[in-house]
Parts: sequence; C-alpha cells; structure tokens
Amino acid sequence: MAAALAVTALPGQVRAAAGGTRAVVGAAWRGPRAEDPNFAGTLVADWEARSLAFGYKVPLPSRPHGLMAEADGGLLVCSARPGTWMLRCDGEGKVVQRIDVQAEGDCRLGGHVIASADGERLYTTETDFASGKGKVGVRDRRTLAKIAEWDTHGLDPHQLLLDGQGHLFVANGGIPRTLQDRKVDIHRMDASLARIDTANGQLLGKWKVADPRLSLRHMAWSRPPQDPDALLGIAMQAEHDLEADRRRAPILAVFDGKTLDIPTRENDGIGYAGDIAPALHDGFALSSHQADVANLWHPGLPDKMRPIIQLKAAYALTGWHGPAEGGGILVATAYGLGHWHPSTPPNLLAWPEPMALDNHWILIEEA
Repeated sequence: MAAALAVTALPGQVRAAAGGTRAVVGAAWRGPRAEDPNFAGTLVADWEARSLAFGYKVPLPSRPHGLMAEADGGLLVCSARPGTWMLRCDGEGKVVQRIDVQAEGDCRLGGHVIASADGERLYTTETDFASGKGKVGVRDRRTLAKIAEWDTHGLDPHQLLLDGQGHLFVANGGIPRTLQDRKVDIHRMDASLARIDTANGQLLGKWKVADPRLSLRHMAWSRPPQDPDALLGIAMQAEHDLEADRRRAPILAVFDGKTLDIPTRENDGIGYAGDIAPALHDGFALSSHQADVANLWHPGLPDKMRPIIQLKAAYALTGWHGPAEGGGILVATAYGLGHWHPSTPPNLLAWPEPMALDNHWILIEEA
C-alpha cells in the first residue's frame, strides 16, 4: 500500500472481510504539475490484485470539470468555468463529438452537465457574460447543440441535479466573475438554491442560507430523489474577507424538501468543501483538499462532523456500495484511489502514473 488511510472508527463499526473486487471510475486529471496536460478517461480498480489501471485516457484541450457517464461506457466531459468546450468520447476513448460554445454567443459553461429524465436533452450550467446572469443551457442529447436557454435566477450557477419529478435543482454560487474568471464585487454575492421546471424553465422555488458569503457549489442526494425522505446535501465554500471568518465557516447545507438549513458549524478548519457524495445511509462525505481531509456528516448526529479520511489532497468523491448494501465512498488522494466503507478496512491503490485528480469522478461499474 502506498500509504495508509487514516480513518476515525464509527461507533459500533464492524470490521468485515473486504468485498467487491472491481470498480470502474470515470475521472478527469492532469499530470502532477500545474502546467501538465489534462485528460479524461476511466480507471479500473482491482482490489484483490491490488492494481489500478487505465481503461482509456483522452487528451483534453484545457482543464475539465464535470463528467457524465454514457451508455456505451464513454464519457461526456465539460470544461471548467468559464468553459468553452464540451466533448463526448466512446467506450474505447475515441472522441466522437466536440463543440465550442463560443460560437453560440456570450455564454460560457459553468462546469457541469446532466441528462434530462427522458434522456433526450442535456442541461448545462452557464453564465451569460453580456448580462452576468446565470443560465441553464438546454441541449440536444445527440448533437450537443443548444435548443433553449433558461434563467437560473441567480449568479454563477455551478452544479445541477434532477429531483424526483425530473425538475432541476441548481446551485447558484452567487459570485460575480469576469470572463477571465476573476472574482469581483464580492459584496454583491447572491448564492441560492433554485428549483426549475423542466417543462418550461419557470422558477418553482428558491432558497438561501443566512450568510451571504457562503457560496453553494456542489450537490448530492442522500438516496434516489424519488424517495420522499431523500436529503439534498450542498457543499459550500466561504468567501469572507477575513481568513479567520473563512476558517470558522460551515461547509454543508442540507435541503429536506422544504427548508435549507446549516445543520452544523463543525467544518474542515478551512471553510472550503471541494466535493460531496452520499455516505453511510443518508449521510454525506465532504472532501477538503486544502485541509487534506474528508469529513462525514450523518443526520443521526446532525450537529457533528467527523473526519473519516486524512490524506493529502483528498478531493474527488463518489458513492460506493462496497461489500454491503451501500454507504461507502471512493476518494481520490495525492497517493491514489482509496475506498472507505463503515464495515470494511480502508484500502488504497497507487495511481498508474503520477497524476492529480480534478474535483470530480463518477462510479461507472462495480462488481
């Protein structure tokens, strides 16, 4: 093992024999240096053989961000904010489509893309830099061409997810930015969670946290959103003027279908959550790569947050079933791909070559 996962045991935790021998993850990364080339592709983890290998890797024109799995094993890759390109590769890593959104006008991509409930359309977060308004780009699934544009009723939209009715939740980060991605006029921050009707783009609801300097960025459902008890976890990033205020800032908001609350002030000591994933049955794992930690929040102890992974550059997260019915996570670290499950000893597989993962990855397959 390249390094040991430092894990805080949970009350009543049972150490079980490791189950689940294989996982395939869609990921985006660059080489270890900031100026190194960017790639997207798949990583194949074999826990028994203790190996991690590339399934395929695709060179990218610039930094990627959000990923979406395709039915053929390929990926849809969205460039990082303010993004100019989106591309599709097949299950063998061949680029089959690429668009340049600069040809469409003043909008640039916010970094995330998802498919509609019927699979016919794509939704992308975007900013119209002529007006500064946040937009949802509605795109044809097959051609990637934009066919409509909806207002997010906020600034700096980042991630978006479908709810149980097929409508959209959009995290408006709320930060005014220039086309060069420079933050400006932070005092005008206006972060919000917006629910948008996918039949017509109308606003169905809008919620805010009390502190206007908390930016809502990434989201995850605790269980399938069709379940009436599903919680929506939202990872936050502090934008306060003073470092001391940022270090004290909470990093998690939770929406229960009616209210948007901050359940705990416990945080990462930095005030900057990089990614979020469902974990431990209605809980959430939040990564903080600047603090080298991933924390666990659970509704059974809503005022608490505890570290479950303490490794350098803990960053991209995805839910992982592991040997049981669920509750685990896969995490990218500086050393490699790790897994954590409440009933299984932690494990870590070294990267197949020196590389640094971006914010996000997605679990495509596990066996």
